Amino acid sequence: MKLTPTYAIDDAQWIALIQSVSYHFDDLTLKRGFQYYKQGRVLQFSMTNPPIMEAVVEGREEYRVEINHDSLSLSHCNCPVQGPCKHMAAVLLNFADWQNRSVPALVNAKAAPVSTESSTLRNTHSPQTAVQKAASRIPTMKVMDWHEWFESCIAPLAQQVRNPQYVEAALALIFRIKPPLTPITEQLFRLHAQLFLLEVLTKPARLQSHSFGNFVGYYTHLAVSELQSDIEHTFANSLQLDVEPDQWHRVKDTLAYLRHEMLTETRDRSHFSACYYSLWSQWIIPNIQDNILFSEELDQLQQLEEKLGSSLSRYSLLLAQGWVHFQLFEDEAAWALLKSAAERPDFQPEGLMRFLAPLTEAKAWPRLVAWLVQIGSLLSHRRIYKLDEYSQYWDKAIEELPDAEPLMWNALVELLPSSRDIYDEKLLTYSKWQEWMDYQLSAGREPANFRVTKLQPLEKHAPETLLPFYHQAVERYVSEKNRGSYKAAVKLLKRLQKLYKKMKQEERWETFLRAFTIRHSRLRALQEELRKGKLIS
Repeated sequence: MKLTPTYAIDDAQWIALIQSVSYHFDDLTLKRGFQYYKQGRVLQFSMTNPPIMEAVVEGREEYRVEINHDSLSLSHCNCPVQGPCKHMAAVLLNFADWQNRSVPALVNAKAAPVSTESSTLRNTHSPQTAVQKAASRIPTMKVMDWHEWFESCIAPLAQQVRNPQYVEAALALIFRIKPPLTPITEQLFRLHAQLFLLEVLTKPARLQSHSFGNFVGYYTHLAVSELQSDIEHTFANSLQLDVEPDQWHRVKDTLAYLRHEMLTETRDRSHFSACYYSLWSQWIIPNIQDNILFSEELDQLQQLEEKLGSSLSRYSLLLAQGWVHFQLFEDEAAWALLKSAAERPDFQPEGLMRFLAPLTEAKAWPRLVAWLVQIGSLLSHRRIYKLDEYSQYWDKAIEELPDAEPLMWNALVELLPSSRDIYDEKLLTYSKWQEWMDYQLSAGREPANFRVTKLQPLEKHAPETLLPFYHQAVERYVSEKNRGSYKAAVKLLKRLQKLYKKMKQEERWETFLRAFTIRHSRLRALQEELRKGKLIS
C-alpha cells in the first residue's frame, strides 16, 4: 500500500532534483536502480527528518542508504561502491513515486536538456527588488560591497549543484541586472564576479564524511578549472589604468583581497595564488613606473602575517615575499626565502616556475641562468616532479649563453633520479654520446631496453661507444643459457657486425667472432642459433 507523503517538494525542487541526479549519476546506474525499484527492493523507506530520507535496499546484502535530496553530495550508502550507486538510485526513484512525481523523468534524467535549470531559474527566481535597486550603486561601490551584492544576487541558486552550469547561471544572474559600466570598471567587476564564484566553489559551507568524495569533487573541479581559465582570459585583456586612473583604488582593494585569500589557502587549494600573481604580472606591473608598490607589498605581507596567526599559510607567505624581492632585483633575499619555502612539507615546486618566465621575456639571460641554478638546488630534494618546463628554460638560456652549458649538466645531475628521462634526452640532443653511454652502463641498462631508433644516432655518429654496450649484453645473454637468450645474443651480434663494418674494422670482427664461437663451442643451442643467423656456417 502506497503511503501518503507527509512532506512535499514543489516544482522548482523537483526540477532541481532531476538536474542533480543527471550530474551525479551515470545512465547505467540509473537503469540498474530502476530495476531494483521495480523489484520492490527498497525497504523501510522513511523521511522523518526532511530533506533526509533513509531506506534499506536489498542487494547481495541489505544496504543502508541515507540521501539528502537537497544536496546529493551529502548522501551515503554502505555498499562497496565509492560514489553514487544503484541502491541510492533506487531510493531516489522510490522517493519520486512517493511524491507522486514521474519516475521515468528521474530514470531518464541524463536525457533532460542542459538548459532546463537555467530556464527554470529565469522563470521562477527573478532577482529581488532590493537587489535590483542595489545594482544602481555598483559604479560607486567598493569591491567587497560587490561581493555582498553577488551573494544576494545568486541567492536563488543556493540549492543547485556546484558544477559548470551553476557558474553559468550565477554569472547570467549577475550580469543581467548590472548597470552599464566604464570599460575599466567592467573589467574589474567581471574579475570580482569570477573571484566570488571561485570562492563559493572552493570553500564549501560544510564537509561531511558521508559525501561522495572524489566523485562530487570531479564536478566541482571541472567548474573550478573552467572558471580559472575564464579568469586567465580576463587577466589577458590589458587594464588601461591610464585611461581611468581613478580605478587604482579598486585595483589595490583587489590586491588586498587576493593577498588575504592566497595566505589562507590550504595546500590542496591554491587557486587564489595564481590570481594574485596574475594580477601583479598582467595588470599592475604594466601600469607602474617605480617600485613603491613592491615595497608597500612587503609591508602588507608582514602585517597580514601578524594578523592571521595560525590560519596563515607559511609557504604562501614565503613564496610571495620571495617573489616581491625578485621584482626588486634582490635575488639573494629571494633565494633565502625560497630555500625556507622548499624545506616545508607543503612545498609545491610548480610555484618556482613563475620566476623564470619574466626573465625569459626580458631576455635577462645571465640572471635566468643564476635562477635556474638556484631553483635546481631547491628542487633537488623532490623525488617526484616533472621537470619538463624547467628543462625548457635551460634550453632557452643555453641558446643565448652557450658557455653556461656546464651549469645545466651540473643541475641535471644534482636532480637525479627525478631528472633521469630529461638528462637522458638532453645527452642525446647535445650529442654527448660517450656521456650518454656511460650513464646507461652505470644505470645497468642494456640494448633491449631501447628501441632501435633510439640508438640510431649513436650508430651513425659514434658507433664505437656502442661496442662495450653490445658486447656486455651478448655475454650476459649467453650466461643465461636458454634458447631465448641465445636468440637475443645472436640478434645483437648481427648489430655488432654492422657496427664493425661501419667502422671499417671487419678483420677485428672476424677475430672476435672466431674466438667467441670457440669459447662457447659446447653450447649446442647457441651454435645452432649462430648458424640460423648466418654468422657461422
